[in-house]
Order: sequence, then structure tokens, then C-alpha cells
Amino acid sequence: MICFPNAKINLGLHVTGKRDDGYHTIETVFYPVPLCDALEAVRSEKVSFSVSSSKLNIAHDNLVVKAYNLLLELYKIQPLEIYLKKAIPIGAGLGGGSADAAFMLKLINSLCSLTLSDEELELYAAKLGADCPFFIRNKPVIATGTGNIFTPIDLSLKGYYLYIIKPPVSVSTKEAYSLVKPLSADFELTELATLPISCWRDCLRNDFEPYIFKKYPVIGEIKAMFYEQGAEYAAMSGSGSAVFGIFTKPLTVTLKMKQLIKNCFVWSGEL
Repeated sequence: MICFPNAKINLGLHVTGKRDDGYHTIETVFYPVPLCDALEAVRSEKVSFSVSSSKLNIAHDNLVVKAYNLLLELYKIQPLEIYLKKAIPIGAGLGGGSADAAFMLKLINSLCSLTLSDEELELYAAKLGADCPFFIRNKPVIATGTGNIFTPIDLSLKGYYLYIIKPPVSVSTKEAYSLVKPLSADFELTELATLPISCWRDCLRNDFEPYIFKKYPVIGEIKAMFYEQGAEYAAMSGSGSAVFGIFTKPLTVTLKMKQLIKNCFVWSGEL
């Protein structure tokens, strides 16, 4: 059985506070996008894991392995051979690892006939990471708390073109949060669906951007380039380092753009 864990982008990201336990509270919109990994599991006589990526090895701390072991502790699951082919870049703010974990739970649920509900799968996913439960239902939500409390939002970007560029730098979540200063949100994300996308630039903010752009100027340069090329909206996703641009039509790649994105991960697709 094979599935295709998809990435997400953040539409706005407010870091609103810091809790006594050290975790930060946020407000953001998670939106699923069709940049996907491939995850396959087949019945076997013994458990095995493998991954196709030049920069990633399956280890015990990999979220796919953790997802398998979590269900193995609770249910009778036969051994599986699990294969992961990575396409979503790591250290990008696109939720690739969380998506892989959530889809692993869903895949095992189907393959092993566990008949777990979405609510049950979300509870297990929450043990793996704050944003993992989002990928169980995989629909646009406003995420609050530590990114683990979801409120559905009626928002569709169907028909728009999405471009994602990740420069050859990675930003760890820990590093990003060490730089940011919490601020009160000045825009209600519930209003996002009522506004034209062209207005998002004036009201949405990603609180990580000023700090990350200062440390890694190329990330800010990519965002600026998207707007120069006519993006309806552009932003860094999550804590970076990937930047996305939303366009009404396919982008014409200019010489300046080619020079800027040299050695970058680049993906485009219709939403």
C-alpha cells in the first residue's frame, strides 16, 4: 500500500506568547499543498525501514519509525517493510516530517484494519508532534495553542499557481524561536477567507521573517523576487527556510530569477 504525504504552507504566523514550560503559543493557518513524499508499506516477515534521499537516513528518532512503534505498542500489527521517498525538503517549514508521521498512522490503520477513527488518529498523531494531527484530516485550519488546536476555515486556493523555493540553508525550529519576540496578533485570521488574496500582503505577517531574513538575507531576497514577479501573496513558510509565492498564472522565469535560485530547491504546481 502506498500513500503520498503532502506538505503544508503557513498563511500568516503570529508568535503570541511564551508559556512557563518554554513552548510558544502561535496563531497561523495551515494550508495543504500538493508537494508530496511517497510512503509505502508492505507485509513482511520482519520489520524494515528504508528511505530514498541523499540527506536523510531512517533512524530510531525518525517520525515514521516513531509512528510505527507507537501503534505497535498498542495493537497487534504484523511486521512491515516501510519505504520512504523524500521530495519535501527538510528544514524548510513545510511540515514534511509531520506529514510522513501522520500518513504512516493512516497507512497502518488501513493496511492492518485497525478501524481507528480520525479523532483517535489525531490523538496518536499529537504524541508525535504539535502539527502532526493536522495531516490526519488534511484540510485548511486555523492553528492556535502550540500549533495543536485546530479550527476549520472555509478557504480555497484552487486554480492558483504555487511556487516554492528553498535556498541551501536550513533553519531549525529551536533556532527560530530563540530569535523571535512574541507579539500580540493585530489581525484576526478568521477574516482571511473574506479578503481577496491580493490584500493578504497588507494584513498577514510571519513573525519569524524579520529575524530570519536578517540572519539569512537570501530568504528575504526570494520573497521580494516573488513580489517583483507579480505574486498575489508571498511569505516564508513556518520558521523557514522555504518561501512560497501564490500567482494567478504560471510564472515566467527571468534571468535574475535563475541567478537567485541557483542551487535552490524549486517546486511549482497548480493548487
